[in-house]
Amino acid sequence: MIKGSFFILLFYFLGEIVSKLIHGFIPGSVIGMILLFLALFFKVLNPENVKDVSITITKNMAVFFVPAGVGLMVYADLFSKSLVTIFAAIGISTILTISVVALTQERFEKRRTKGGKQA
Repeated sequence: MIKGSFFILLFYFLGEIVSKLIHGFIPGSVIGMILLFLALFFKVLNPENVKDVSITITKNMAVFFVPAGVGLMVYADLFSKSLVTIFAAIGISTILTISVVALTQERFEKRRTKGGKQA
């Protein structure tokens, strides 16, 4: 468990360093996740090293939403002023995401059936 925590925190720290080098264009936590994914994908890191910690973190995911919920409570007046804009952004981004995923899936399905690999 300590070994897994070390690796997850190491990749988080590396992500933060890279984020500082690119002047915070992408959050360090996101870069760290990408680096961890690449290390696991290219078998630089054994998945067994982070398995126990990742399961524990996933099972206790609700704890990580508490700071976001508190932030919403603290800035409730700001959100109430921009409620229409926020809902518009959520609606448009949801529609765009669903559309892009559907078109991408359709293209992959056509490519798969065109190649003669029908299921």
